[in-house]
Amino acid sequence: MSTSKSTDAQIDATGTHAITIVRDFAHPVATVFRAMNEPELVAQWIGPHGYDNVEVTSDARHGGTWTLVQRNPAGDEFGFRGTFHGDPTPALTLRTFEWLGLPGHVSFESMRLEDLGDGRTRAHGVSVFTTTEDRDGMLASGMDHGVNEGYERLDDVLKSL
Repeated sequence: MSTSKSTDAQIDATGTHAITIVRDFAHPVATVFRAMNEPELVAQWIGPHGYDNVEVTSDARHGGTWTLVQRNPAGDEFGFRGTFHGDPTPALTLRTFEWLGLPGHVSFESMRLEDLGDGRTRAHGVSVFTTTEDRDGMLASGMDHGVNEGYERLDDVLKSL
């Protein structure tokens, strides 16, 4: 579990094939949902500091697909894709996630946004992997670093909305 700063996401992967991520935002559910789903907004925040999102698409409906291509400061590109299951809502968004660098290793993600009152939101994310090896590989990739820096960037986008 990551506990280095009060704004860090709580990341847990103990005893399951899943990774859970919980993070609070000082903005209303509707605003957080919008920033997490509109491609032009997602492109401004997803991923670590210094990464450029060169392609972000999202057909956020049942059976629709999403893609993400990121470029790191060295110029290396990383592609991701998935499919939505059900129509995304703040109460529940379901989708698959696949890193194109390791085809066929697909996880299933859920995101639930909880209204904490006073204009605050708690995001509850769960990624379920087919094996603990796939889960551990995701953790070893520096995922926690990318999640926390991405959420810091999301805080900045939310302030601008």
